[in-house]
Parts: sequence; structure tokens; C-alpha cells
Amino acid sequence: MAKKVFKRHEKKFLVDETKMYLMLPVITEHMVADKHCRNGATYPICNLYFDTDGFDVIRESLKKPFYKEKLRLRSYGFPEDGDSPVFLELKKKVNGIVTKRRAELTYRQAIYFLNGGRLPKDAPYMTLQVLREIEYYLSHHDVRPAMLISYDRMAFFDRDRKDFRLTFDQNLRCYQGSDAFERREKGGLLLPSDLRVMEVKVDQAYPLWFTRLLAREQIYQTSFSKYGVAYKKYLKENVIEDPDRYSILSSI
Repeated sequence: MAKKVFKRHEKKFLVDETKMYLMLPVITEHMVADKHCRNGATYPICNLYFDTDGFDVIRESLKKPFYKEKLRLRSYGFPEDGDSPVFLELKKKVNGIVTKRRAELTYRQAIYFLNGGRLPKDAPYMTLQVLREIEYYLSHHDVRPAMLISYDRMAFFDRDRKDFRLTFDQNLRCYQGSDAFERREKGGLLLPSDLRVMEVKVDQAYPLWFTRLLAREQIYQTSFSKYGVAYKKYLKENVIEDPDRYSILSSI
């Protein structure tokens, strides 16, 4: 059963492909690949973010407030049909700690719910609780599908510490519009093809072996938002001629 509630620290790093492959022997010594990474392969993720017409959610998020939240619809690859499993996720960040509430639905159920339909019948208790929170969020925020971000992920779990997870995301692409799922549109690249977003998800401190690995490869934490970078790309291509004049872009 998929986990419905997450609470953890999430730290991001940007590494190139060469450095990732230098790290992998140490990583695989201490960690096991996610069940979706068959034979060491990546698996696709699609995140459809909800925002206002003026992108108020991401604009506020980029100011790095003490508290922020966002709603997204996640699927592993594009939904094949109405029965494909998807996840509605309400992600909150309070003083650096991330809490994610997740409801697993079929694509048909999710679209019906988001379009003002009733809660799905016979859903598990925790799913209903999360959907009620999302329902409250929707009643107070005039949001709609705004941006699709897709990428390919390689994920690992620590053999000894279940709270420690490591992911590499590549081929980040974005598509602006509400019909991204229906068109199965991947959009343009957000980063150079040889760059990876390495994300560490942990409840407490890093394991010692990982701290030593970061020091050995001289890898340092960075502030990075997939949606923030996609929004920056949107601004450059559609809104402004001189993005350097806008201070909000310097924080992405």
C-alpha cells in the first residue's frame, strides 16, 4: 500500500552525469534501488501543478516564506486511461520541514473530484481525510492545472535506515497549460541533458557514509525548485524581454 503521509527534510543538489556515476558504487553499497527501477533503469514521473492564472502560488513560494503549500497531480508516466492510478498530493513546507498528504485515485476519479464532484464512494479512511483537506484547499484557492513537469527518476532506499531516501532526476521537461495530460505533451528541457537533480529525503541527520561521499566529491546543497525553474522558463519565453530586471528570478 502506498504511503499516504510524509514528513521529512528534503535537500537538493545539482550533479553532472559523470559525478553521479562516480557516486553510484558507494550508494549501491549502502542502498537498494526502488522497486520501480528495474535492472537499474529510470522510471517516468509526471507532476501537474495547480496555480492561479497569475501564478500566485509559485510566486509566493519563491519568496521562501515560513509556510507554503501547493497542490499537484502525480502519475508514473502519462495516464493510459481513466483507470490509471494517480496521486493527488497536497505538499506543505513549514520552516524547512516538508509534509506531504497523498490520496491515491484513478485518473477518472481525480478529474471528477477536481471538477467539483463528490468524494469517491468506499474510499479508504485516510484517502477521504486527505481529499477533505484538498477540498478545503480548493475552496480557498482559485487554482487550476497550470504546469506539467515530467522527468525520469532513479531512486534508492538505505538498507539500514528506512527514513533515508535518495533520488536522481533527469530529462526534466515542462509544458504550460491545462491539457498537458490529454496531449501527452512533454515540453522543452529545463536543464542541460547531462545534469541531474539529486534529492535527499531524510527525517534526521545524513548517515556518515553519505556525508563522507559528499565531501569526497565536493558536492554542495543548493536551492532548487523544479516548478520554480519551469516558471522562470515561462517568463523568459512569454512575458518579459529582460528577466534580469526582475528580482524574483534571482531566487530560483
